Amino acid sequence: MGGVNGTGTGRGRIVVAGSVAQKPWHGGHTWVFLQYALGLKRLGWEVLLLDRLVPAMCADEGGHACPAEESWNLRYASRVMERFGLEREYAVILEDEGGAPRGTHGSGPEEILNRIRSADLLLNVMGFLDDEELLGAARRRVFLDIDPGFGQMWHALGWADPFAGHDDFVTIGRNVGRPECTIPDCGKRWITTNQPIVLEHWPPAAPSDGPFTSIGTWRGRYDAIEYGGERYGLRVHAFRDFASLPRLSGEAFELALDIDAVERADLALLEENGWALVDPRREAADPWSYRDYIARSGAEFMVPKDAYVRSHSGWFSDRSICYLASGRPVVAQDTGFDDWYPTGDGLLAFNDLEEAAAAVDEICGDRRRHSAAARRVAEECFDSDRVLTGLLDALGVEGA
Repeated sequence: MGGVNGTGTGRGRIVVAGSVAQKPWHGGHTWVFLQYALGLKRLGWEVLLLDRLVPAMCADEGGHACPAEESWNLRYASRVMERFGLEREYAVILEDEGGAPRGTHGSGPEEILNRIRSADLLLNVMGFLDDEELLGAARRRVFLDIDPGFGQMWHALGWADPFAGHDDFVTIGRNVGRPECTIPDCGKRWITTNQPIVLEHWPPAAPSDGPFTSIGTWRGRYDAIEYGGERYGLRVHAFRDFASLPRLSGEAFELALDIDAVERADLALLEENGWALVDPRREAADPWSYRDYIARSGAEFMVPKDAYVRSHSGWFSDRSICYLASGRPVVAQDTGFDDWYPTGDGLLAFNDLEEAAAAVDEICGDRRRHSAAARRVAEECFDSDRVLTGLLDALGVEGA
């Protein structure tokens, strides 16, 4: 028997709007959207992962500007979707410089529109899809916030309204709406959720005495923000406080770090304190190299954006979830997530340099125990079957 929309699946249809083609060479970014698409498909939902691409984002494999149809963006995304069996469940809207649709890749415009119309809901990651016709065609529009704090503060300050046109609001900031969290709710009822990981794609690796690693961007796409008398910063603003950790602990640390060469002072700071830096475009350029890099690591040392910590958001990294599932312990700066996830075995939280050094020592003292515990945390807290079923239940989706 088909789903509520007669799609021929056990359930109905869900459209996930997110960006894969926009960011080739970013394997971890790709995994964020794969976890939702693969996880929902695994639960029996018919899925469409809907992407969009503008000319300014398009480049060939050498990084040179080119038309979208000839770009590495589309070739990368098509390769990923084919290897994960999602080639029939992925489409890209090709836009002109002004953001107006001029064509599609993967499915025709009418098919995309019809699939949105027949879907139980549109899960719009960070309001990524902003085309009024397509948004208007959806029966139910759910804003999924994976970068808690910035959008809400922009809205509260009157700078932007990324939430307009949506019916429901979901965030991975587990503390949003609680008194201890300084992120404004903007008058919305926020459903909070863990992030999902499809565990079958993340087998646990044997314990390793490899280096503490992480993968990330030094600054990102936007600046720190002043709100309520506080300055909410980026990863660069938080990481400097922990730069001396390799020297203090005597352990090996490595970062697959997207950092511009103009950051000479910060590069010198990291080098002087013993951080090994590798190129994330080489080590984690696609989902498979990203997964392999994590498996080769001994553990993760994770410093989030300053804003996540300062706001007590309860944010937890999609990257750290991959480390945990791989049996790699995680030492993470606390954002308030210790209210939601078990810490002490496999996942250790810290607030300052001394606590970080103690957590590193603890991991190194019994890597086998912490490796097994890391996988258990992933299974108990982030398994996509549990997380996505819980999210759909919270949204009141029929058939969840």
